[in-house]
Amino acid sequence: MSRTAADFMAETLSRAGVKRIYGVVGDSLNGFTDSLRRLKSIEWIHVRHEEGAAFAAGAEAYLTGQLAVCAGSCGPGNLHLINGLYDAHRSGVPVLAIAAHIPSTEIGIDYFQATHPEGLFKECSHYVELVTRGDQLPQILLRAMRVAVAQRGVAVVVIPGDVALQPLDKPPPNWILPSPPVVLPANDQLQALSELLNSNKRVTLFCGAGCAGAHDEVVELAQKLKSPVVHSLRGKEHIEYDNPFDVGMTGLVGFASGYWAMKKCDALLMLGTDFPYRQFFPEKARIAQIDLRPAALGNRCPLDLGILGSVKATLRALLPLIEEKTDSAHLNEALRDYRRARADLDSLAESGSNSKLIHPQYVTRVVSDLAEHDAIFSCDVGTPIAWTARYLKMNGRRRLVGSFNHGSMANAMLQALGAQAAFPQRQVISFSGDGGFTMMMGEFVTLLQTGLPVKIVVLNNGTLGFVELEMKASGFLDSGCDLKNPNFAAMAQAMGMKGIRVERPQDLPAAVGEALQHKGPALLDVVSTRQELVMPPTTTLDEAHKFGLFMLKAVLDGRAGELIDLAKVNLTR
Repeated sequence: MSRTAADFMAETLSRAGVKRIYGVVGDSLNGFTDSLRRLKSIEWIHVRHEEGAAFAAGAEAYLTGQLAVCAGSCGPGNLHLINGLYDAHRSGVPVLAIAAHIPSTEIGIDYFQATHPEGLFKECSHYVELVTRGDQLPQILLRAMRVAVAQRGVAVVVIPGDVALQPLDKPPPNWILPSPPVVLPANDQLQALSELLNSNKRVTLFCGAGCAGAHDEVVELAQKLKSPVVHSLRGKEHIEYDNPFDVGMTGLVGFASGYWAMKKCDALLMLGTDFPYRQFFPEKARIAQIDLRPAALGNRCPLDLGILGSVKATLRALLPLIEEKTDSAHLNEALRDYRRARADLDSLAESGSNSKLIHPQYVTRVVSDLAEHDAIFSCDVGTPIAWTARYLKMNGRRRLVGSFNHGSMANAMLQALGAQAAFPQRQVISFSGDGGFTMMMGEFVTLLQTGLPVKIVVLNNGTLGFVELEMKASGFLDSGCDLKNPNFAAMAQAMGMKGIRVERPQDLPAAVGEALQHKGPALLDVVSTRQELVMPPTTTLDEAHKFGLFMLKAVLDGRAGELIDLAKVNLTR
């Protein structure tokens, strides 16, 4: 049998170290999936929806730093990839998407399932190209792989099913994966930054995902500057642990201490963060930023100094130029604020012996306490992000994945699937909202099919919680948020998987322990409070006015009972 373009593609990916491909089989993909079947060195992870494939590949790429691959058949098949690819691209992780296409002879004449993938994927990729002949594939495929890795994002190869079956007798090339570059700024830039930091008394460090691997350098700089360290959500796993200068997050789900540590500083150093919410930046402080991406410098706020560089290497070069400060008043104030904020938050994550309500803060704390030291967590967009940000403890070995830049619903279980496939021996836990879980519930069946032992904690509060809160905070009566849910644990059991339902807080620790210790996939259905407020680090008079307007509307609309429930859940703790 002569070798085909599909064979070349499979063998090239295998030689590059690709271990698995996520996707749904289909006619235009048949040549490629048959090549994988015969090759046997790459596992095909059969998901139930291509969106799940893209999210799973993105999670694998995020956790490993290596090229991950997903695939979709022509038309609707690869179109389903787009949401997960947007997420991967905005997270800056290397994902290659194989977008199979309609027969090459039918392109351009409104054929069955025709789309234009090379146009559709342009906004969520660094590179997308159509293969029109088999002998084009080597150049296009290798370029796509190089671009995805080098530019840290998505690349898409569009290939018609008939082109994949064309003869191509060419050996797969050796794949050389370059090490990530280390970028150091010029000496005059380092000198300017040191002068800015040395000349200001109240310096705050603000750390994002770009601080990965730079934990010790950040802590050493904070010690010399007597600086509080604030982190973004994506910076949490890299900077929060073993850090005596940590004062928590800022942002909509952050801490009051993180908010004030930034607002009260006279100099702010941003390290590897592209935090989007402008209202949380200081208005009068001098601001410097270190980032590997030129476009990120000054993207969110005006800068006094923008420095292109790798955070770890730049801080290592900067530290000898920093004069150790003796005045720790700014740091001490921020740490006092943090202790108060932490104590207030921790008090909400408790449950009394006679309590009848399961609060999501308590759920997250119990899971965090009982999970393995190297567990991998994912969390859905919405209220699960708030509880994860505030109550999940990181330690330098645990990892946290989420749709933190793209902000898509239904990401957590899909990303957990990719995490577990890439790390089969580690504990993987998904904090899923009931809205997100049911949106992509078909992928729960993928766990049945693959046997991947993901543990899913469903916060079952019967509503699109964060949307409901947004409506109330804006003065609107919430509508269209109700979720009529089944017994998710019974559903899991009907599928032949472990399912546990918890309706009393007293039963929660034992149920969490049972789910986490189960050898296969497990679902924990936690019936939690609906009216749980996620309080931002600070509130404005306008926000208070709008929330008061909601309460007035609720009374006039005959929904005063909801206000009583709201008070019971949040005030009688």
